[in-house]
Amino acid sequence: MNVKVIRKLLHDLASGGVTVDAALERLKTLPFEELEFATIDTHRSLRQGFPEVIFGEGKTAGQIKEIARRLIKGKENVLITRLSDKKARDVKRGFPRAEHNRAARTVFIKSHAIKNTGRGTVLVVCAGTSDIPVAEEAAVTAQCMGNRVERLYDVGVAGIHRLLNKTESLFSANVLVVAAGMEGALPSVVSGLVARPVVAVPTSVGYGANLGGLTTLLAMLNSCASGVSVVNIDNGFGAGYVASLINRE
Repeated sequence: MNVKVIRKLLHDLASGGVTVDAALERLKTLPFEELEFATIDTHRSLRQGFPEVIFGEGKTAGQIKEIARRLIKGKENVLITRLSDKKARDVKRGFPRAEHNRAARTVFIKSHAIKNTGRGTVLVVCAGTSDIPVAEEAAVTAQCMGNRVERLYDVGVAGIHRLLNKTESLFSANVLVVAAGMEGALPSVVSGLVARPVVAVPTSVGYGANLGGLTTLLAMLNSCASGVSVVNIDNGFGAGYVASLINRE
């Protein structure tokens, strides 16, 4: 249940448009709602400005749909991450208007229009085409949280002229999310160019000594650029969320 819904309910109660019993009935699922397989944090939107996000891995399509139904009943927009194509198709059968981003492995179910709450643009940058799934997860998350998002893909340091050709986009962004695998150098390069926060996302893209993204993670943590903060390996969602908090009005 979001701030807008609560405010309207309180106004209706004050004006006599809603009885005390009716208001209590509508508030009975706060601050959480218990299901057999989940305890839904229905208070999160009020505390943090964005509702609980459904992590799709490890959940059945049925469980995902039931959690989504309860959130939508509370007038929340629903973001589901880490969905296989099969689960995404199943979810879309239950919610035909849901938006599936196959690259990001996300599904977004909109119960109300997204209000733009960002001060500026969130620019999502990735080093190579193989990093796009993680970058797209970040971009979708930031968009769902009410930000204007731009993308700049396949501009890694192996062909750094591609990045330097986009300095206008880099300089105009308010927050930058930079995803890279291999040796993870791109966030340091970007942060060395701009005077804005850079949220670095190490990806698991790389050969053996990349160690599933661990080499990239350690490289980003050891960045010599001062404006770099790092999230976990392949955590595009976390990067998009952090960027949204930084960009919030």
